[in-house]
Amino acid sequence: MGKNGGLLVGAVLTQRPDLFKAVVCDVGLLDMLRYHKFGIAHIWIPEYGNPDKHEDFNYLKEYSPYHNVNSNKTYPSILFRTSENDKRVSPIHTLKMCAKMQQICKSKGPILFYMIKDIGHGAGMPMWKFTEWNVDMYSYIMWQLGM
Repeated sequence: MGKNGGLLVGAVLTQRPDLFKAVVCDVGLLDMLRYHKFGIAHIWIPEYGNPDKHEDFNYLKEYSPYHNVNSNKTYPSILFRTSENDKRVSPIHTLKMCAKMQQICKSKGPILFYMIKDIGHGAGMPMWKFTEWNVDMYSYIMWQLGM
């Protein structure tokens, strides 16, 4: 699940890691306190709120995946994926989240990172790359579930 789905996956992952054996987080907006500072994301302030405003900051911090990683929790195996040239959801979200989790978290499996090269936010992805993207995801899930 990517884009807003990546935010949803990140939020659920940090709130209830016990529910999952493996997680795929695609192109997630994961740092909700700085999202508006990367690329064109400031256009989403009407949708998410403005972290520079005190009342919005407190609300966003409650569910911001990056800010709710807890070193005392044990997380499932995670595959973080992003695209190198994404102008809508900066790859910095995925890079920061993955690095933080690899550094401070206990995990039941690997915490992996994959960045697809020469692709933006998904539109215009050639069919062979789209197929490869999905084969990689399902291979990871099947591996983690012992299939």
